[in-house]
Amino acid sequence: MTRTPFVPDRFWFGGDYNPEQWPREVWAQDVELMQRAGVTTATIGVFSWALLEPEEGRYDLGWLDDVIEMLHAGGIGVVLATPTASPPPWFTAAHPDALPVLADGTRLWHGSRDTYCVCAPAYREASRSIAGVLAERYGSHPALQAWHIHNEYGTYCWCDHVAAAFRTWLQGRYGTLEALNEVWWTTFWSQHYESWDQVLPPRATQYLHNPTQAVDFRRFFSDEMLDALREQKEQIRAAGSSAPVTTNFMLPTWNHLEQWGWSAELDVPSVDHYLDTAGPDGEAHVAYAGDVTRGWADGGPWLLMEQSISSISVDGRVAFKDPARAVRNSLGYVARGSQSSLFFQWRASAAGSEAWHGAMVPHAGADSATFRAVCELGAVLDSIAEVVRPPADGRVTDSGIAIWWHADGWWALDNAGLPSDHLSYPDAVRSVHRAAWHAGLPVDFARPGADLASYRVLLVPSMFAMDDDAVRSAEAFVAAGGHLVVWPFTGIADENLHVVTGGYPGRLRDLVGLRVEHLAPLAPGETVTLDDGSTGSVWSELVQPDDAAVLRRYRGGDLDGRPAVTRVQRGAGTVTYVSTHLDLAATRALLEEIASGAGIAPVVADRPADVEVVRRRGADHDYLFVLNHSGAPARVAGPGLDLVGGDRTDNGVRVVPGGYLVVREDADATWDVTTTD
Repeated sequence: MTRTPFVPDRFWFGGDYNPEQWPREVWAQDVELMQRAGVTTATIGVFSWALLEPEEGRYDLGWLDDVIEMLHAGGIGVVLATPTASPPPWFTAAHPDALPVLADGTRLWHGSRDTYCVCAPAYREASRSIAGVLAERYGSHPALQAWHIHNEYGTYCWCDHVAAAFRTWLQGRYGTLEALNEVWWTTFWSQHYESWDQVLPPRATQYLHNPTQAVDFRRFFSDEMLDALREQKEQIRAAGSSAPVTTNFMLPTWNHLEQWGWSAELDVPSVDHYLDTAGPDGEAHVAYAGDVTRGWADGGPWLLMEQSISSISVDGRVAFKDPARAVRNSLGYVARGSQSSLFFQWRASAAGSEAWHGAMVPHAGADSATFRAVCELGAVLDSIAEVVRPPADGRVTDSGIAIWWHADGWWALDNAGLPSDHLSYPDAVRSVHRAAWHAGLPVDFARPGADLASYRVLLVPSMFAMDDDAVRSAEAFVAAGGHLVVWPFTGIADENLHVVTGGYPGRLRDLVGLRVEHLAPLAPGETVTLDDGSTGSVWSELVQPDDAAVLRRYRGGDLDGRPAVTRVQRGAGTVTYVSTHLDLAATRALLEEIASGAGIAPVVADRPADVEVVRRRGADHDYLFVLNHSGAPARVAGPGLDLVGGDRTDNGVRVVPGGYLVVREDADATWDVTTTD
């Protein structure tokens, strides 16, 4: 699709605001603090259904009127949520059949968030109703910046409503029971169906689920939740509101949506992203989230809907995030196309299940390092406001490297009964992206089967199941002169998880020029050594080359002397096959060698290891973001203007440890980035 880039008049800065948790005298303090910090945007109403509709059909919107008017008078825009992620007690009491049911038949009760079944007719009707009421009331309000439909879609259910909807979806997908039986391979374990009524969701069962049934269930639920979003969007548009519509995807470990299809329904994709480590890999994690979400936005701008200003939930604890790191992370998202820096939440809750979640105004109040960092970030975003305008083609980065990413790849590897439970699709993708990040190589994420004409290198990490479009796309990419890199357990099966026999990877066997005779997954913590001294983990394979040349061999163990990394020429193109998960240094070296051969260079060559450099394309200029994650000062020299400090950078600018620099580049600028004493 061709997407119109999302271009606000300034970066959106702020976050989830929950004034209903506080007495009204605090509201005026909030607006004053927001103005002090440079907040432009407040997301409101996300979990307010019980107060907005205290009884079925009776609405109490007066308090929300006051909040919106108060924010508007203070110069703060509103992202208004439909509150359907958390139905009120009256709804669940009146419609117990709309409560979610687990795979083992246990019905969940009200008392948390997300206690609903998206397939329950009463839930869908109530959701349409509240969305319509809000749209009629606020759809044309001058404070309204966007609609935030629902929150973090992804609640599963296995109840009878779901079973009926699943059968309807399957009938639409396959047409006949004969086709379903063939695709689901129901001759195995006596699963052949004679009636649609016999077909159920993959509820708790004795042993392993049918893998195709399990993946189809996740495809179905993504489509069903998307239908629920469409219904609310239709209510908003029917009320005459033209404000942009979005919903917040989730990263990194929770994935119940097929984001490419969802993004086509949104005016701008948005994401909630929380670091999953307190260590230095968090910066690569920021880059991963930005690059993936930009991919869903077709290479254009997107929205960061949530992050944490001061906390990282990891290892059963709430680790403190240094305020300087929070500012750098925010600029890392912006460098990769975000049009916002929004947080959960504005003011830390004094009670409730997320009282210890980081907030822009922490429990300590405005006299805190966290709030001072908030004010600093607000000032920085204001000073770089011109960056918000993308170039005419809408693409905010320029990369010759693409990584394939798709929810089907994730879901296929989530199945039990595969050769290894330790081969994780998100881990495989992140390990490749991490190596590119350390190498300073800009990358995009692309949908399998999408147009790859602008790329010279295509990376495909462990995509177990591949459909015909993906195979044809990979073949065409190589035929056009591209360099394809394939990691293990890719192209083993078709989209129905049917293994292509005759040697792995069956779908790509001719393209990669080899035949994998058997798979040799590694135990947790086990490694293999290659003849260049590098190591591999998670996976290994017995590779039999056809016409592929051997670049690296295994050394020692059962695969001693056998090929580990191969390469073959296919017409104008090249295919490299990697049969193990190489360590970070080896993966980085491989990507650097391939990129160099394709004429792709880092944004700045020979930069210090812990100094990140990203280029964001703009309407009239390109912008260089320099994020110093190291403990030493850095010096940046090149022709441009420091947008934050206001000085020319031709003779060099010092970037303090933990600091940052945003430069409006002169045309054809070249840069020197070094560390200093």
